[in-house]
Amino acid sequence: MTPREQELIAREMLEHPALLGIRLKEKRWGEVAALVRYVKDDVPIDLAMTDPALYKTLRDQITLLRLRGVGSLNLAKLEALAAMDGQG
Repeated sequence: MTPREQELIAREMLEHPALLGIRLKEKRWGEVAALVRYVKDDVPIDLAMTDPALYKTLRDQITLLRLRGVGSLNLAKLEALAAMDGQG
């Protein structure tokens, strides 16, 4: 997956939080890892100047997922699972 594809997947999952549960159940580890990585890295700060509305939306979505416990997912383990399944 390219970095852009990972970003688009993460942003889709931020917009539709129910997708996280679906993708975990389907063992789509690469996509879950993309989300966890995006949440960990946070929204690019320069987006606040170039697109304030998008920045605020993404920040709010990340906060909601953090409150729901996404931070407890182990990124290294997800990446290893994705690599084993050829999803990385």
